[in-house]
Amino acid sequence: MLYRKEYLWFMMILWARSLSEGLKYSPSLRNLVNTMTPSLSPIRSHHVAVIGAGAAGLVAARELRREGHSVVVFERQNQVGGTWIYTDHVEPDPLSVDPTRPVVHSSVYGSLRTNLPRECMGYRDFPFVIRSGVSESRDPRRFPSHSEVLAYLQDFAKEFRIEEMIRFETAVERVAPAEESDGEAGKMKWRIESTEKEEKLRRDEIYDAVVVCNGHYIEPRLAEIPGISSWPGKEMHSHNYRIPEPFKDQVVVLIGNSASAVDISRDIAGFAKEVHVACRSNAADTFIKQSSYSNLWMHSMIERVHEDGSVVFQNGKTILVDVIMHCTGYKYHFPFLETNGSVTVEDNRVGPLYKDVFPPALAPWLSFIGIPWKVVPFPLFELQSKWIAGVLSGRITLPAKEDMMKDIESFYSTLEAQGIPKRYTHQMGVAQFEYNDWLASQCGCSGTEEWRKEMYLTTGVRKREYPETYRDKWEDHHLVSQAYQDFSLYTH
Repeated sequence: MLYRKEYLWFMMILWARSLSEGLKYSPSLRNLVNTMTPSLSPIRSHHVAVIGAGAAGLVAARELRREGHSVVVFERQNQVGGTWIYTDHVEPDPLSVDPTRPVVHSSVYGSLRTNLPRECMGYRDFPFVIRSGVSESRDPRRFPSHSEVLAYLQDFAKEFRIEEMIRFETAVERVAPAEESDGEAGKMKWRIESTEKEEKLRRDEIYDAVVVCNGHYIEPRLAEIPGISSWPGKEMHSHNYRIPEPFKDQVVVLIGNSASAVDISRDIAGFAKEVHVACRSNAADTFIKQSSYSNLWMHSMIERVHEDGSVVFQNGKTILVDVIMHCTGYKYHFPFLETNGSVTVEDNRVGPLYKDVFPPALAPWLSFIGIPWKVVPFPLFELQSKWIAGVLSGRITLPAKEDMMKDIESFYSTLEAQGIPKRYTHQMGVAQFEYNDWLASQCGCSGTEEWRKEMYLTTGVRKREYPETYRDKWEDHHLVSQAYQDFSLYTH
């Protein structure tokens, strides 16, 4: 005979298994568990809104439903995939600074391939592999195109029947604390106002909790350039770049040194007259011609620009330029969210957030997935989702609000002591693995696989050393073998 606690966990396993197989959550099962275990805290089910059906929102919806919550996903577009949905449409404002502009919710350019191998990109229990019976048009490469990532997310949504929880073509206009409460100590509710299918249907609803998964590749950040107000050339942000042909015979300067600047500069070099890449992390005297290209140079940052169309770099070079493209990243942007100052965005720091997820004053009823950057995103989203789902159900306990704030303040102090600017608060890099393992420990699941860590680190080294070829030539075959051994648990 099982002890009460053992019986609870046994029933929870059966419950989670039924959920993962797509069965409806049974209130009678939960009631049976609670009746059999009166001395233990009951598992609570909540009505949860998820904002966005991209890679973060999809796995959030799955984990929340697995934990027994009822879920509604709000998605502005007519399909799943978020930023991975390619469109040749761009915004009429090439810098994307006009607040009244029609917003395009993708920054994917035509030639984009992943800069991480597919093996380490995928969700932990749904590997990013070519599955039997799929279309021959799929891209089998280790570093596939954006269309292959979108197809993978579509496969995930289909496998776990997530689309039945999604309201497509629905824009969230406002998310704000609701006045009403059900009387549970410390609990708040949220009012969500949305418009569906071009405002033909308006809804005003109450939810127990909100999980924000709206991504952060929509609202561009721009470099500050002395003299730019009188410079006569064209300025744009990489958010509005799609194909290289419009830059034929032009002189183009790109600002930035991350993935988009590296990719787009090489994409454009096949058509442009000259391509110059300016980067503030380069030494002031940097002037390097890129091998394999006759028209591509690396520079230090722009010093200023002039009315005659010239651009002056810190290295002393002066060039007449047609286009300046900002490949300078994005701002966190939550135009729909009202928190009365409990959550702010200051110099691209979203805060205060405990472990990049919960604002202490509103936890656990408001949470964010996907805030960290320079990470392997999908597995991180998955662990954040598991944590949020478990906290909402009461299976996992958060520290007291005061203790969460102390943790946040200590983290901020550490960044400041290390001289790390506020705008890099959410950059993780190698620290992501310690973070992921902490999340896994909270959720009671295994940490990041060693092969996944090593594959990420190895790819980073090769990307820096061989930017032209790292996607198609590699030396980590042993790591791929280890990955596929693990994948055999989940693939058929």
